[in-house]
Amino acid sequence: MEDNGKRDFFWPSYVDLMTSLFVVMLVLFILSYVKFSKKNKEYQASYKQMQMIKQIDSALAKLDSNSFTYDKDSKRHKLKVNVSFKFNSVDFNDIDLATKKDLIKAGRNLYQLMDSLTQSNKNVSYLLVVEGFAQRNLWNYKKIRDTGYVYSYKRSLGLVNYWIAQGYDFTSKKRLANCELIIAGSGYFGNRDANENNNRRFTIQITPKYKVEEGG
Repeated sequence: MEDNGKRDFFWPSYVDLMTSLFVVMLVLFILSYVKFSKKNKEYQASYKQMQMIKQIDSALAKLDSNSFTYDKDSKRHKLKVNVSFKFNSVDFNDIDLATKKDLIKAGRNLYQLMDSLTQSNKNVSYLLVVEGFAQRNLWNYKKIRDTGYVYSYKRSLGLVNYWIAQGYDFTSKKRLANCELIIAGSGYFGNRDANENNNRRFTIQITPKYKVEEGG
């Protein structure tokens, strides 16, 4: 009789234990599946972003090598056109006609590239930075720091306005809706050329900002 009582007690307890283990395993399976699904979406999003990066890098490589050169150290494109302003000048009238023609060619090439990029992929917006510099001379970068910022900014502004006057409007919301233009002046500082005579020129930086939809 006593053995029968033990057996009667054992089987319900065993069933309860197996049921509890089943519930635990089921919960663990659900949690694992949810975590896997989330990771899988993240991997898919990362893959899409990598594909976008490759496409954009390929497009940026199409910038005219006669007008632009890529600086691997600063990760920026430098305008190769020799736009050397007179010392302490921001006047675009100082620039000769041949140089202006080269600037028009560079502006057209850059505008066509940005137009192609912004029209082809609406999930990517772009930050286009036109950055100017000022040449160091003696101790001007220590004594009149702000003057350098003013000169370099006004030179960048003059370049952008010159391009706009030629029909290459990088502020156009009709064609370049997802392109934000930043006009900058780094004065006597920033990523400078070792040759100070080259620091009255410009750099062009194009930074993509991705918006990748998960899944799909």
